[in-house]
Amino acid sequence: MSRLRATGSDFRRVTDAAAFGHVAVLMGGNSAEREISLLTGGAVLKALVERGVNAVGFDPSERPLTDLVTAGIDRVWIALHGPGGEDGAVQGALEWLGVPYTGSGVLGSAVGMDKLRTKWLAQAAGIATPPWILLTGAADFARALEELGLPIAVKPASQGSSVGMSRVETAAELPTAWRTAAALDPVVIAERWILGREFTVGILQGAALPAIRIETPRSFYDYQAKYFADDTRYLIPCGLVAAGEAAMQAAALATFSATGASGWGRVDFVMGTDGTPLLLEINTVPGMTSHSLVPMAAAAAGIDFNELAWRILETSFARERT
Repeated sequence: MSRLRATGSDFRRVTDAAAFGHVAVLMGGNSAEREISLLTGGAVLKALVERGVNAVGFDPSERPLTDLVTAGIDRVWIALHGPGGEDGAVQGALEWLGVPYTGSGVLGSAVGMDKLRTKWLAQAAGIATPPWILLTGAADFARALEELGLPIAVKPASQGSSVGMSRVETAAELPTAWRTAAALDPVVIAERWILGREFTVGILQGAALPAIRIETPRSFYDYQAKYFADDTRYLIPCGLVAAGEAAMQAAALATFSATGASGWGRVDFVMGTDGTPLLLEINTVPGMTSHSLVPMAAAAAGIDFNELAWRILETSFARERT
């Protein structure tokens, strides 16, 4: 029996690889997450080729996007992470070129990459988040310590994969954490560190995948823990009662709706002391590597990696011009 929690959205299902036409997997790029993007793109490209799709790799840091048109590319599987690939920029360029692409559109991508506006929209939709404030500089340090207490998460608003994020455990660490985040984005968020269980919920074609509980011996689920460490534990089933997991899946779908995201992605939560899932962030182009979470959740729902890459490619039909 399927373990997906659906919203009722309709997506085109494809049974013949030829229906996709000539596909480019966009990977690499110039963001701080280039390394992971190349891993994601390589895995996706291999999966599509194994399923008979006429697919090629394409690095927009090495070739102009206009080459997609001259090369006769019919659609794009976006495997770019971070600014430039996950923030609506490449989505807008592809819209202008008339090339259909996977996942969220310009609005959903831009909002999902912006942690500040994601929080504003989520809170307006009634989705709980940890307490937080904007950290504009030294003038806000005392307020952050007073209102949020310690420890505090300090992070840039526009990065993914925990790039630029710090866990602040003493007041003396706050200035360095702010400078680290501000070097990547002038908008910096300070957020109360919730000492609770971490979960993630994958979204695929309007349905929520089984929730995953994440356990790491590190101070937090950082870049190394996400992509390279072998001591991170992923628990599926996640350990929640059925009603609790359903509530978290509903919150993930509501977050997708509030931010305008679509197609596929991932929503991360920490469990509050009262059992309420608190939104951490949304990912509109999550990793698809050996350590990635959406493939794990899909496998728990009976969807192997090659089928997952295929179904994500199906979301590109929603971007075709009529």
